[in-house]
Amino acid sequence: MKAVTISPPSDVDVVLPCLNEAEALPWVLARIPARWRAIVVDNGSTDGSAEAARALGATVVHEPRRGFGSACHAGLTAATAEVVCFCDCDASLDPALLVPFVEEIRGGEADLVLGRRRPQGRAAWPAHARAGNLALARLLRRRTGLRLHDLGPLRAARREQLLGLGLTDRRSGYPLQMVVRAADAGWRVTEHDVPYLPRTGASKVTGTWRGTWQAVRDMSRVLQETPVRTEGAR
Repeated sequence: MKAVTISPPSDVDVVLPCLNEAEALPWVLARIPARWRAIVVDNGSTDGSAEAARALGATVVHEPRRGFGSACHAGLTAATAEVVCFCDCDASLDPALLVPFVEEIRGGEADLVLGRRRPQGRAAWPAHARAGNLALARLLRRRTGLRLHDLGPLRAARREQLLGLGLTDRRSGYPLQMVVRAADAGWRVTEHDVPYLPRTGASKVTGTWRGTWQAVRDMSRVLQETPVRTEGAR
């Protein structure tokens, strides 16, 4: 990426979908770049995550409808910043890594920037989760032509463009639908390596074979969508 001079990053919101992540929140929120806003979307936590996030200075949004997509979209609609980022709330990804993503968006080099997860040790990414992700990346390439290696949660784009995509999936297919509709709209999508750490606590999606293949099913339905031209098109 080329160096880009950007304005003070007070207009960046980071959406953090959260379900029982009280243990990981201090680490994650301490790494939000200065003057960015953390939006923690509580998706029905029972471990005090919402209270912990609020005490640590985050904006807390409550989304009672369960589902990764429900939490992400609630955060997107609550955001007011020009650029919106997404990051998991389990301490597997460092939100400070989003700084060059935002620079790339603001510099006009890309419309959607994704993080390609590079596991730091065997415990970071179970084999079944990696296999499911690889299969989906291949299907995505066939569907859109995008040569991506990962559909990871670390990403950045402009808020108005994201809303214009009209995202409808409220389960595990949300991240994939974002990429598919962005591709259909002619967006420039880029991907950069990011370190992927062992998460804090148990995974709600990819920690088991059942969770992984439920996610694969959700995402497979997205790939069967008929391409539509959206307001998010360039």
